[in-house]
Amino acid sequence: MASGLYLTLLMGPMVPLPAPKVLMDAFTSAKVTVAAGSRSGFELIFTLADRSPLQTLMLLAGSTPLQTWRVVIVATVGLPQVLMDGIVEHHDVSPDAMTGTARLVVTGHDLTALMDLQQFQGLPFPNMGPDVRVTTILGKYAAFGVMPMVIPVLEPDVPVVTQQIPAQQGTDFAYINQLATENGYVFYLIPGPLPGTSQAYWGPEVRIGIPQPALNVNMDSWTNVENLSFRYAPETAVTPLVNIQDPTTGTTVPVPIPSVNPLSPPMGLAIPVPQRTEQMTTAANLTTSQALAQGFAKAVQTGDVVSGTGTIDVLRYGQILYSRQLVGVRGAGIAFDGLYYVDSTTHTISKGKYKQDFTLKRNGLISNTPVVPTRPY
Repeated sequence: MASGLYLTLLMGPMVPLPAPKVLMDAFTSAKVTVAAGSRSGFELIFTLADRSPLQTLMLLAGSTPLQTWRVVIVATVGLPQVLMDGIVEHHDVSPDAMTGTARLVVTGHDLTALMDLQQFQGLPFPNMGPDVRVTTILGKYAAFGVMPMVIPVLEPDVPVVTQQIPAQQGTDFAYINQLATENGYVFYLIPGPLPGTSQAYWGPEVRIGIPQPALNVNMDSWTNVENLSFRYAPETAVTPLVNIQDPTTGTTVPVPIPSVNPLSPPMGLAIPVPQRTEQMTTAANLTTSQALAQGFAKAVQTGDVVSGTGTIDVLRYGQILYSRQLVGVRGAGIAFDGLYYVDSTTHTISKGKYKQDFTLKRNGLISNTPVVPTRPY
């Protein structure tokens, strides 16, 4: 590929190996989508010549047990970065009668696809809090290089075994997400740092850390984005109301939840006051800490009144823009400059090109920081 950009594909059942030359010769493009709080997906496009051996290879991929044909995508821009460690789920072939070739599209999701294959309805977890249950479930996927990164809940709800035994509902993926929602947490996989390994994060959505190099717009030769636009929508902000019961009097008190908390600090000086309130009916039968956690999660999600969308050329930007981290913006004007949370990124890689579409979010206008980083630390 182009100087400074290298793409590595590893494929195979269970243990992925470097893709054969015939596969790389047919490679057209790769697309990887990473979003905060959700699973990641990928798409690989190949050009199939008449009687190409790739058709046999893909048939073998579709016939492996439990569809465990694994794909690892590694992009090297300076340092290697694992973009995807996932499972093939679909193959689509579109023949072209005029040229005698065909377009093969391979799509799938990250290793959460493995966790969503089998139902484990009623599987008991005696004397286990939600974080311990999640760690136990994730332990089944250690053979795939999945390493749990589970953040304990503030107030563990461990039912007494003589009174109640928690039981799983649905697939591992569905149950882990259910436990995350109940505690105001998120669940997703982070591929890497080495090919064949992934970190399974189950915990609160964190919007703090070291920012990535700034995205520059309208700065002449310093500009490193192809396009960037912003939207301000204060009407989307909501103040959740959580009902908390006083253990002494039994009185129920509605508690309003602010959108700003230690894990989601203010990213602007002008944070609009939500005009709407919303009763958290899903928190009715939860513990106080669970109800408050759900309220904080709801407030943070609806509090992102400023959003930005754009595209960068990764080679010009100088590195990969990572989702679920902070990034600075310069040159967009006093209202929109400053730090943002990268909510999602879509990587599109073809021969000689590496573009990223991205979505930014934050909870206020006007930067509350005097400077933003312009280069990696």
